[in-house]
Amino acid sequence: MAIQLYNSLSRKKEVFEPIEPGFVGIYVCGPTVYGHSHLGHAKSYISFDVIVRYLRFSGYKVRYVQNITDVGHLTDDADEGEDKILRQAQRERLEPMEVVERYTRSYFDDMDALNVLRPDISPHASGHILEQIELIEALLAKNHAYEKNGSVYFSVRSYQKYGQLSGRKIEELAEGVRIEANPEKEHPADFALWKKAEPEHIMKWHSPWGEGYPGWHVECSVMSTKYLGEPFDIHGGGLENIFPHHESEIAQCDAAHNHGFAKYWMHNNMVTVNGMKMGKSLGNAISLKQLFTGDHPLLTQGYDPLTVRFFVLSSHYRSPIDFSNEALQAAEKGLKRLHSTVKLVRDRIPTAPAGDIPAEVQTVVDSHRKTFIQVMDDDFNTPQAIATLFDFNKAVNTLLNAGTPLSKSALEAIDDIYRTLGEGVLGIIPDELTAEIGGDLVDGLVQLLISLRQQARANKDWATADTIRNQLTELGIVLEDRPDGTVWKLGK
Repeated sequence: MAIQLYNSLSRKKEVFEPIEPGFVGIYVCGPTVYGHSHLGHAKSYISFDVIVRYLRFSGYKVRYVQNITDVGHLTDDADEGEDKILRQAQRERLEPMEVVERYTRSYFDDMDALNVLRPDISPHASGHILEQIELIEALLAKNHAYEKNGSVYFSVRSYQKYGQLSGRKIEELAEGVRIEANPEKEHPADFALWKKAEPEHIMKWHSPWGEGYPGWHVECSVMSTKYLGEPFDIHGGGLENIFPHHESEIAQCDAAHNHGFAKYWMHNNMVTVNGMKMGKSLGNAISLKQLFTGDHPLLTQGYDPLTVRFFVLSSHYRSPIDFSNEALQAAEKGLKRLHSTVKLVRDRIPTAPAGDIPAEVQTVVDSHRKTFIQVMDDDFNTPQAIATLFDFNKAVNTLLNAGTPLSKSALEAIDDIYRTLGEGVLGIIPDELTAEIGGDLVDGLVQLLISLRQQARANKDWATADTIRNQLTELGIVLEDRPDGTVWKLGK
């Protein structure tokens, strides 16, 4: 079965056929680096990380490009407001590029923790100003753009296919403008390719139209095609970027060069909090650093980065996932069960007897590998892939408990599934597994001590109760007495 993916452009699943056999070029819109990454970012970049991993597992040579937006992304995501980088620089009293460097490092640190592989190329928008100017000049030459008072705008009415990705019609776009119409624009939906910079504006460059800076949409058109060619295979990003960002990207490149842009468009859905999108601008974002440490009012504890990755992959990339501590805690327990069996297999390999792979073991390995590939071929269905891994885990436990020790070859064949599929594709099983605090055994022991402390308190044996609490504190375990009982967590 060939890989099938959902193409947002055609609004249906299609058999994946790369433009160049054996090679896949994929571009995913990267972060605007004006703050720490949050759980919504994790949803997007973990999802595309697995897509890239699976394409490579399937034998393709993949070039993965993911940009860094460090200029031109305005606060209303359109053509008005302040540049997000510049505004943050003013808040922190830093140079804009200091803000960029700080949060770019923070972003990659978080992605590394989540076991997200680094892109092959991470271009910065500010490093490709000349190419953006060249694209704008090409659009002006073909009458798809016009200049007004030092700013340049794309004319949506000059490109009749505008709206093909989002399904929006040009004649209806004026009604969707959220802000007062810009008098420089010939049509309210026209978007900025280049913005004139006021004298006090820090982030500005020389151009044929005076000093200014590029619009948000033009940067991705330029950087994707510079490193992947035109057209290229896959363009990805968040669902919220379909309009106006991705719609405008298509219009710019197709209007300038007349040979298409990206063949397949893939969009991940969002993380919600009580049904509302998670985002910095909405004030409900949980940064990944807070998620790892538990330092946020919505969190009852901190979560290991692999638990967060497992939580994200438990939903399909095109489906939303609602944040809750209960869901993350369920993910934590599920992942620990999986890791427990993997560790048991790996611990037995060094002392296992020699021998062939029994037919029943080979059947278990082959059947689960086949199922895993089938579900991943169906639009990268990670929830079903995880379910397949758990079915495999159950079968492995049955084999381990059958009485007759498995041969080294059999255990290595089993472990190969964990390494190639569990880690190589899903990225949730590290090479080295150690007993971690928070596992079922440790949790049971702590709960036993909590029970003994509650008994002591009921007997007014305050000395014993305090001793239990203090000794647990020395071990890095903090107890919290709540109306509904006592809970424990790791201290900071």
